[in-house]
Amino acid sequence: MALAPQIKKRLPLIVAGMVGLIVIIGGLVWWQGKQRWESTDNAFVQADTTQISPQIEGNVVEVLVGDNQTVQPGQILVRLDDADARARLAQAEANLQALTAAVGNVDARAAQERATVAARAAAVGQAEAQAGLAHAQVDRYSRLAEQGWVSQQRIQTEQASAQTAAAAVAEARAALTAEQRTAAVLGSTREQSVAAVEQARAQVEQARIALDRTVIRAPVAGVVGARGVRPGQYVRPGGALMSIVPVQHTYVVANFKETQVGRLRVGQAVEISADAFPGRRLHGHIDSFAPATGSEFALIPVENATGNFTKITQRVPVRIVMDPEGAVLRPGLSVEVKVDLKSDASGPTFAQASAQAAGQTTGQAATPAVARP
Repeated sequence: MALAPQIKKRLPLIVAGMVGLIVIIGGLVWWQGKQRWESTDNAFVQADTTQISPQIEGNVVEVLVGDNQTVQPGQILVRLDDADARARLAQAEANLQALTAAVGNVDARAAQERATVAARAAAVGQAEAQAGLAHAQVDRYSRLAEQGWVSQQRIQTEQASAQTAAAAVAEARAALTAEQRTAAVLGSTREQSVAAVEQARAQVEQARIALDRTVIRAPVAGVVGARGVRPGQYVRPGGALMSIVPVQHTYVVANFKETQVGRLRVGQAVEISADAFPGRRLHGHIDSFAPATGSEFALIPVENATGNFTKITQRVPVRIVMDPEGAVLRPGLSVEVKVDLKSDASGPTFAQASAQAAGQTTGQAATPAVARP
């Protein structure tokens, strides 16, 4: 019974000692955790969402997917009315056939012209032979006239024949030149016809592409969201029809304070927890650092050149790639992340990544800073 008063007197000391011990243990645990972990609750799940838009205008005749439906690459999403596109394609193909036939016609004319040129060349040869014979006759009769065997009239007759033969040679050569020039004109005409055929072939291809674009397909795999297109709707190029969210390739963007990123390194392991999955721990690793703070990408940039400036700790977006188990997270969810600073990571630190982005790789001297007055 005598011990009770003594215990009562020592009770405050015992309680104070226990509280102090708890504080010390809690401080040690906090300090050790602070040395190993870097965490933030300013983190969100994101995905590279693809917006589906038509490339041509037209009426929607069929919508083949519903809201929140899973689609695969190449799957048909929407069909547009293709009557006009088919008509333009048929017109372009008919034009191509006509121009191709025109090229064939030019080739046939060119073949005929080559035969004509050959005939003109033969005529030139014949006229030259006749002219040579006429000149030989003139020389022969001239020698006979000197001896008095041939009359002067015969000499004049032979000279006229020689002149006629020479004129025939000139005429044949002129005709050959004219046919050669006609053949050259046909050559240039063929080049123009071939160019017109290539242009028509390009128009056919363009019309075929327009016809293909009446069928809108999924470019990536994912889940359909924000579907705003309905049958009978008239759509124009660039208008939003729906979005495809690649839920199987989501990632986390964690906005760490600039006082935290100094110990982060690409490849470090990350623990992720989300309110949507209480008690469940997901895992990933740091993939990269953003090139600037989040405020730099704001629609209205912060203007610090004022007299009442107050320093605010900025945040740097850090991209975190999740393990396959993290595919359960949907874009837009808020999460909490904890980076294991003691985990094995061979990637660059934030400072090294910044230096590499600036072109200051290992082995290169950094650009010296310029002193400002």
